[in-house]
Amino acid sequence: MKGKSKMNFLSFKSKDIGIDLGTANILVTINGKGIVVREPSVISVDAKTGNVIATGFEAKEMVGRTPKEINAIKPLKDGVIADFTATKLLLKNLLERVCKRYNAIRPRVLVGVPSGITEVEERAVEEAIIRAGAREVYLIEEPMAAAIGAGIEIEEPSGNIVVDIGGGTTEVAVISLGGIVVSNSIRIAGDELDEDIINYVKKELNLAIGVTTAEQIKKELGCAMPLMSKITMEIKGRDLNDGLPRIEIITSDQVEEAMKESIAQIVEVVKLTLEKTPPELASDIMEKGIMLSGGGALIQNLDKLISVETGMPVYVAEEPLDCVVKGTEKTLQDIGKLRTVLLNSRKRR
Repeated sequence: MKGKSKMNFLSFKSKDIGIDLGTANILVTINGKGIVVREPSVISVDAKTGNVIATGFEAKEMVGRTPKEINAIKPLKDGVIADFTATKLLLKNLLERVCKRYNAIRPRVLVGVPSGITEVEERAVEEAIIRAGAREVYLIEEPMAAAIGAGIEIEEPSGNIVVDIGGGTTEVAVISLGGIVVSNSIRIAGDELDEDIINYVKKELNLAIGVTTAEQIKKELGCAMPLMSKITMEIKGRDLNDGLPRIEIITSDQVEEAMKESIAQIVEVVKLTLEKTPPELASDIMEKGIMLSGGGALIQNLDKLISVETGMPVYVAEEPLDCVVKGTEKTLQDIGKLRTVLLNSRKRR
C-alpha cells in the first residue's frame, strides 16, 4: 500500500483516523471512538476571498440557494476529487474539528477509495489529506473496506462478493484470502440516479426540480422493481412553460421507470464480475450470497432484482451506509490485517 512516508505498522495508535471520502457524504471514525462525523460532502466558500463559510449539512442547505458571492460546492464527483482546492479546504476543516475535539495531533489517516481509481487520482487524495494536516495517509479499496466493515472474514480461503453502491461509483469485488480476485467499478451510482429523476421529471412532468428534491424522491420512492403497493409523493418545482412554482404528484412506478437504465447497468456490472469469477469461488458465492452495501443498497427491491438476474441469493448488509468507514476502523485496530489488506490490495494493480 502506498503511503507518504515509510510504514511502521507497530506504531498505529488509538487516535488514528479512518475516512469514507464519499461523493455524497463523508464519514469519519477514530479508533476506539466509533463514527464521530457523518455529514454531506459539501462546502460553501466566499467567492471573493475563498474563505470557508460552511461545511456539511449547513453547506448542503445552501446548494441551489446561494447569491453570486457564495459558492456551494460538491468537490467530489464519481468517487474522486473533482475540485482539489475545495476538497483540501473541506478536509482541512473536517480534520481540524476532529483533531481538536479528540486531541489527535497530526494523525495517520486511512481512506477508502474506489477500486477503479487511477494513480493520478490516488495522489490527489493523498496530497489533499496530507495538506489537511495528516502525518501519513494510506488508502484501502472501498469494496475491501466494506467487506471488513460488514464482518466478512476476508482472510478465509473462500469467495465473497461485495457490491458497494455509493454516491459516485458502484464497486463490485470478489474477495478471497485477504485480496481482491476480480473487481469492476462503474461511475454510475446514487448521483446518477438523482440525475435520472431530474431528467424524467423535466421530460414527463414538464417540471424543473433540484438535486435535493431528486434525492428525497429517490429515498422515499426509489425502487428497482414495482412495489406491491404504489407509493406517491408531492413534489414542488418550477413549471417549464410559465416559470411559476407548481406542485405535482409523482409515483414509485414513475421513479422506477426513471432509474431503470442506470439500475440495469449496475446489475450488468454485477453479472460481468460473476462471469469472470473462478468456478470454485463462484460456488462459494452461490452458497453465501451477494452482499450489498452503500446508500444504493437501500433502494427498494434492488436485492430482489439482482437475485432474479443472477440466480443467486442477495442480502443487504447491516447498516449499509457505514460499512466502508467501519472497515477502516477495524483495519486500524488489527495490525496484521492492516498489513495484509493494504499490501494485497495494491498488488493486483
